[in-house]
Amino acid sequence: MKLLLIEDDTLLAETLGDALRQEGHRVTAIADGIAARQCLAAPNHGHDLILLDLNLPGCSGLEILATLRHQDSETPVLILTARGAIEDRVRGLDLGADDYLAKPFALDELEARVRALLRRQARGHSLQVGELAFDALTQRFTLDGTPLSLPPREQRLLSCLMRHAGEPVDKARLAEEAFAGDAMGDNAIEVYIHRLRRRLAGSRVEVRTVRGLGYLLEAP
Repeated sequence: MKLLLIEDDTLLAETLGDALRQEGHRVTAIADGIAARQCLAAPNHGHDLILLDLNLPGCSGLEILATLRHQDSETPVLILTARGAIEDRVRGLDLGADDYLAKPFALDELEARVRALLRRQARGHSLQVGELAFDALTQRFTLDGTPLSLPPREQRLLSCLMRHAGEPVDKARLAEEAFAGDAMGDNAIEVYIHRLRRRLAGSRVEVRTVRGLGYLLEAP
């Protein structure tokens, strides 16, 4: 899953990022409050979960949370607060945060909270395009009821296309959402698209090239 970590403590951000990546997540870290608010102001910010420190330079975590909830009521938010900041925790929960952790905390507890929030979000978030279905809870695909096993990169690419089913997705966005953190050129993306087309052959589901706009997953 794609996580956004908003934390201005460099050492803590590196530690949390490394731990979450070891859990299999893709983590983007932002240290500045203004940059974080701009990132989350877009309706399609593309993150599955947000870890939000409340004490940030430029813009407070509570302001960022309010901006997010103005246009996104679903993406789970885990706020990170100082142990004694009870008023901030209450205010954060009132603004729409889903959970909080008081610093200092154990990495095991953070990882458990993240897993719980992602499970909660995944329920009812299964996707379907024609015969192709994706269960966000188990991260598994089926094609006409038959399990469709994919290597990790193909799975990330197909899940990205499914989240944007019905609209073209250009290579830059695919590289960011499906392969964040990996060096991925246009030619490599074309290779993975070709492989997905072969796997979907024989079904009504297809990945169509829309000239000048990108790739479109659809079931005509």
